[in-house]
Amino acid sequence: MSTSVLPVSVPPSSRLLSSADFQRLADVPLVVEWFANIDSAQTRRAYRNALEDFMKFTGIERPDEFREISRAHIIAWRDDLKYRELSGTTIRHRLAALSSLFEYLCDKNAVTHNPVKGIKRPSVEGYQGKTPAIGDHQARSLLDSPNNALRKGKRDRAILATLLYHALRREELCMLLVKDFKHERRGVAHLKVSGKGGKTRYIPLHPAAGGLILDYLEESGHGADLSGPLFRPIRNNRTGALGKAITADMVYKLVRAYSSALGFKIGAHALRATAATNALDHQADIAKVQEWLGHANIATTRIYDHRKTRPEDSPTFKVSY
Repeated sequence: MSTSVLPVSVPPSSRLLSSADFQRLADVPLVVEWFANIDSAQTRRAYRNALEDFMKFTGIERPDEFREISRAHIIAWRDDLKYRELSGTTIRHRLAALSSLFEYLCDKNAVTHNPVKGIKRPSVEGYQGKTPAIGDHQARSLLDSPNNALRKGKRDRAILATLLYHALRREELCMLLVKDFKHERRGVAHLKVSGKGGKTRYIPLHPAAGGLILDYLEESGHGADLSGPLFRPIRNNRTGALGKAITADMVYKLVRAYSSALGFKIGAHALRATAATNALDHQADIAKVQEWLGHANIATTRIYDHRKTRPEDSPTFKVSY
């Protein structure tokens, strides 16, 4: 059973559904309907992996078979995930994905209860994030790495600066339009960021990043295309078209390439962790950082707060006899 597409495409709004199309949409399995309702591409990918793994483990082939799932099935799957030595965080995420599905099925009266509820999950592995934050000198080296004499270099410097100064997710950076860079609030330039769950936040534009973005737009020539993507490919060997936005995968590879050349191999999320850690280390209010990052829960923001773990701040060094 595929969760990636609906079984029929909806015609343009100027046309009426045929009887056949109406019936096929009425017959869309609730599992597929639930999946199609997930906005984030990253969440869809994670939930698809979790669901496919569970279906493979239990042998489910038809949507109606989810009605036969019991707590015993969930516990057996959880234990199998542990046996495969998946991390506690991964197991929690997979159970959360399955729980989300069953909550949807409960709302639609397709099942009587959510069998994932009450299943013991691996404990959270502390408040220390696993994504490494790089040091200030490494961040400066990374920003200086692209060749500023080339269009690609100007674009890459603007991308790195946007990530390092504003703590954006890869997907958020890719969704930026030219006009999103040109917002003003109370006379201060802001970035309009489309975040998780369709939430929009406005982030003051750091002058260093703003200058690099302007250099890039001047070089690329698409600064007047307000409704077009801000960051675009430099070349397209397949179609030659350059009007689409860069992808999250391209951003990951870009950061990976520059950091590897400097001797520390990181992904794009490390730049978000770096920005958050740097802001907190410089006494930014954690509630403001939570809003800045677009976190729904402040506990997630605390992952980046290392102030309480710095050796120099330990009570050990306050003891005096």
